[in-house]
Formats: sequence, C-alpha cells, structure tokens
Amino acid sequence: MLSLSLHLGQVAPAIKRLRMVLLLPCCAEIRYHPATFPYLMVLMITLDKVQLIRGGKRLLENASLTVFPGHKVALVGANGAGKSSLFALLMGEYGVDAGNCQVPKDWRMAAVAQETPALDRSAVDYVMDGDQRYRELERELHDAQEDGDGKRIGNAHDAFERYHGYQVPAQAAELLSGLGFDQDGQQRPVKAFSGGWRMRLNLARALLIPSDLLLLDEPTNHLDLDTLIWLEQWLKRYQGTLLLISHDRDFLDEVAAEVVHLEQQQLHHYQGNYSQFERQRAERLAQQQAAFDKQQREKDHMQSFVDRFRAKASKAKQAQSRLKALEKLTLSAPGHADSHFHMAFREPSALPSPLLQMDQIQGGYGDVVVLNQIKLNLVPGSRIGLLGRNGAGKSTLIKMLSGDLAPQAGELKLAQGVKIGYFAQHQLELLRLDDSPLDHLVRLAPEAKEQELRNFLGGYGFAGDRALEPVRPFSGGEKARLVLALLVWQKPNLLLLDEPTNHLDLEMRHTLTMALQGFEGALVVVSHDRHLLRATCSDFYLVDAGKVADFGGDLDDYYQWLLNQQATGTSKTGDSVSVDRKAQKRQQAELRQLISPLKKRQERIDKGMAKAQTELANIEHTLADSDIYQASNKDQLTELLKQRGQLQEQQEELEMEWLELQEQMEQIMEQAS
Repeated sequence: MLSLSLHLGQVAPAIKRLRMVLLLPCCAEIRYHPATFPYLMVLMITLDKVQLIRGGKRLLENASLTVFPGHKVALVGANGAGKSSLFALLMGEYGVDAGNCQVPKDWRMAAVAQETPALDRSAVDYVMDGDQRYRELERELHDAQEDGDGKRIGNAHDAFERYHGYQVPAQAAELLSGLGFDQDGQQRPVKAFSGGWRMRLNLARALLIPSDLLLLDEPTNHLDLDTLIWLEQWLKRYQGTLLLISHDRDFLDEVAAEVVHLEQQQLHHYQGNYSQFERQRAERLAQQQAAFDKQQREKDHMQSFVDRFRAKASKAKQAQSRLKALEKLTLSAPGHADSHFHMAFREPSALPSPLLQMDQIQGGYGDVVVLNQIKLNLVPGSRIGLLGRNGAGKSTLIKMLSGDLAPQAGELKLAQGVKIGYFAQHQLELLRLDDSPLDHLVRLAPEAKEQELRNFLGGYGFAGDRALEPVRPFSGGEKARLVLALLVWQKPNLLLLDEPTNHLDLEMRHTLTMALQGFEGALVVVSHDRHLLRATCSDFYLVDAGKVADFGGDLDDYYQWLLNQQATGTSKTGDSVSVDRKAQKRQQAELRQLISPLKKRQERIDKGMAKAQTELANIEHTLADSDIYQASNKDQLTELLKQRGQLQEQQEELEMEWLELQEQMEQIMEQAS
C-alpha cells in the first residue's frame, strides 16, 4: 500500500478535525498510512491486491494502489495493458476478480462519454443536460412557479441558488468557448457536428459536472493546440482528484504530479511528472537488470558446482545443498523497455532544391477563400510546424501542398523528382479492411522478398502472424502505424503530417519523433503534440486571418500570442511577434554556421581518441601477459612499447586540439551574448 502526502486544502472535513485533535497548524503536512488511520480509508481510492481479468486476459494481478483526494495522477502503460479497464473498474462497470477496490461512496464522479447521440438539442443545452442535479433543480423551480405556491417557489429558489444554478449556463458557455465553439456553434444542434466535435461536447459535459473524481481517457485526441493549452490550464485549476490517461507527454508534464505505470499486471507509483517518471523508471530498470545479472551469475556458479561435484562422494553433500539452494532461488525479472517499435526513414532517391514553391497562392473551397497571398519555399532540411487556431486553415494549406486540393489562384511548382509522403487521419479509412498489413505492403513492393517486408512491418508492431491478420479489427493506433509504415516505405523527400500522433501511444510517438529527426527531406507538420513540434521543427509559421507568415517565435511565444488574442479580442498575423525575436533567431542561425564546422571537427577527434584508446587497451592486454617478456619475444615487446608511446602522444595531441576547439566555441558564444 502506498503512502502519499495530503494538504488541508485538498481533504474532507474529517481530516480537518484530525488536525485539530493533533493540534497541528493549517500549513503542516501530514503523511497518512492506512494501517495507522484505518477509518480514513473512506476518504481515498484504494486498490488492495486486486486481480482483474477481462476477455480471458489477466490485466492486474495482486496490484495495490492508494490515491488521495486532490491529487492529479497520470495513468500510463502500453496499449492493451488495461488502463481503460482500470477506469471502468473505478466507475463500477467491472468488479474485481480478487482483492478489494474502494472509491469513497459520497464522491461525485465525472467521465467523458464515448458515444454522442445525434440530437436536435443545441450544443450548450446538451452540455448542461450532463449536470442532472442542475436539471432536477431547474425543473423543480419551473414546476413551483407553474404551481404558484409561494413557499415552494422560495424553497426551490433557495436550493437552486445554493447549487449556484444561475451560474451554470455561463459556465457551460465558457467551457464550450474554451474548447473551440463560437457563439453560433454553441446554438447549433448536436447532430450537426462531426465525431471529433461531439467528443469535445462530451468533454465539456464532464468538466461542467461538479465532481470529486474526474476520469479523463485520452481527452486531447480531438483537440488542436490552442484548445489543448486551454484544457491544460483548466485542469491545473481543478480542485478534485484527477486520473488522466494521455499519450501527450507535455500535457502530462504540465497537469500530473504523480504517475502510475501499469506494467506486467502491476501498478507502479512514481512521484513527479511524466519526464521525472521516465528518469526514475530508467534507473529502476537499470537496477533491476543489474540484480537479474547478479542472480544469473549466482545461478550459473551454483549449477557449475553441482555439475562438477555431484558424482564425487567427498563433495556430494555440498552439491546437494547447492542444488536445493538453486531450486529455491527466485530470479528477478530482467529489466526491459515496453517499446518494440523501430522506425527509420529511408534515404530519398533524390533531393532537388527547392522541392516546392508557392507564389501568391489563394486556397479555399468552392467560392469560399480560406487563405490568400501564400508565398512559401520548401527545401531539403526545412522543418516547419504550422500554428494557428482551429479553422484558421492549417489543414487547407497541407492539402494544397499534398495536391489533394487545387489552389484557387497563384502558382504552385513541384520540382522534378519530388515524392510526397502525406499523412492525415482520413487515410486510415482508405486501408483495405479485409487485407493484412503484408498485403498492403506487397502492393507497394511486389518485387521485394516477403521476409524483408515482414522484417520492416515488425518495426511497426506487426510481427509474426500479426502481419497476416486482416486490418478490420485493428485499433485506431494500429491503423495509424500501418499508414506510417506504408508512407515510410515509399522513401518520400517531402513529408506532410496532419496530426500524425492521434491514436499513437507514448512509445510510438517517441519512435516517430526520433525518426523525424533523421529525415533528410522537407517536413511540414500540424500537431497538438508540443514535444514532437519542439523536437522536430526549427521554424514555425502562423496561419491566421487568411495569411501564412513566419511566426518568428517558439511555442512559448505562441501561448503568449493566444493569451494576447483572448485579451484584445483581435487577430493578428505572425508579424505581431517582436522583431527582437526574429533578430535573435537570425543570430542563432549565424552562430550555428560558425560553430558547426568546429563541432564536426570535435566529433572526428572524439572518434580518433576512441580508436587510439581501443588500440592502447589491446596493447596493455598483451603487455599483461608474462610470455611477452621472454627473450624470444624481445622484438615484439620493443615494438609494442614503441606503439604505446606513439598512441599516448597521439591522444595528448588530440585532447589538446579538442580543448582548443572548445575554447573557440565558448569565445564565439561569449561574443554573441
């Protein structure tokens, strides 16, 4: 059972009374343990030695966890590990197969519904319908007024006011506005919205309901960057207990203060955000691997002793003793990482420069103009992230770049040899559902050997028989991985990605991010995953007010820009970003040009020193052999000693050169500052 910290502002009145009994100041921190205060168990979520089996698969085995009121906890783990099933367990949809699971009975619980009926109700009414208590009080007030009973009307007004019922419509409108619904959109019927927007409505319902426990399963999947940032800030202000499943590491870093990792049917608790969890887990795995290696050596040593002396009478007793110890030895599991993905972009057949040019382009749909006067050149090495609020035209620009949407006016030039790799969510629907991943890849590469194709698909999670199974029952994440695999196989030199991380888990997002860093062509990406944007994009363009302009800032500047837009109610292009930021960016580019050859030289020196060190180690190994000092090996010894001296001298020279280069780089940086 875990022991966590509680603060006064996060707990129930019973704990306040406990402070009074213990004569503790309000600011003091208390650490509770169920064994010490068993009557406090009603105030927390507890799982005690829980076993959970779903569909014949064992998801939890002897798992324990404690979550205290007011804590914000991220639940992470591989797809299929059982995160959503754990949420269903907490909501009472499942029962445990063994052990005990308790959620405080008086806690109000809120979660995002996965289905949205096609209703004629307006969006704002649908959101308020989620607060059943509000609707009950509203009906009681209406009925009392219809009845004309003054006492009943007074009581209904008092109950409605105590519930803050008069504030609910404004709160619903505020939530919808934050999630991207304008005033006209809030009055549109639910059935008029697409699936992604209906999920936003369900999210708004969950946020509106007064709750003590909020369960959010992938709330960011259908959000763009600005609404994601808004949700992040809202959740940071949330006063209740939050359990969150998300594959967006930046989102988890900002919102969660604890991480529970569902791994190997256990719940492992970590203090800190997701980045801190990754570091702690890496250390735990390293320690676990070291313990496993040590136990393996002990096991091998015992087995060797048994094998050697079992038949000898003088050693038989010791051998039997070692054999019994060997049988009782419980080995630690070897440390391992969950990720079994491997993704690397293949070298493009050609890299013309520029790859694509847009001059005075106008884009839109029919007679509707979305973007105007676009001027854009893409060359190998371009790394562009598109920023802008929902509906500003980011996807419109991507579609024009891909050729899916013809420009209304202007000139778009593609260089000879351009090969476009385009990823968008609608492409998941173009997969042939009755075909296997291997069938899809064979159509692209009919001449390739089957084993080569199967090895390639294995890097995307389609190993063994999985490569031969039909696509139809695949999850959204599996379909997205397959589309990415097909894209990578074709060796594009211009990569266009429109929300590529939707449905991808954290491991695959990391794999994609690392692969994009090694991509040699040009990249244009729309994504709400800030970690991917930071790690892969060197330039940001703002799509706003029908224009596409160099933003000149980073994601922190974009967040500030959003706040300024909210404060002023205006919309400006990227020219509003300070000139100082652009000048700073140009200066940084100039610095990189000066420092780049010095760093490359340092890298060559590092390789030279490593090679010299290896050769020195080989010589020292030979010199450690006593045979080398015999008279017959005098010439060889002399040559080895000579080589050692030369290598040591070479290493000293390389080290001096490396230090001189480092000093030059530091001087350049000092002059720049």
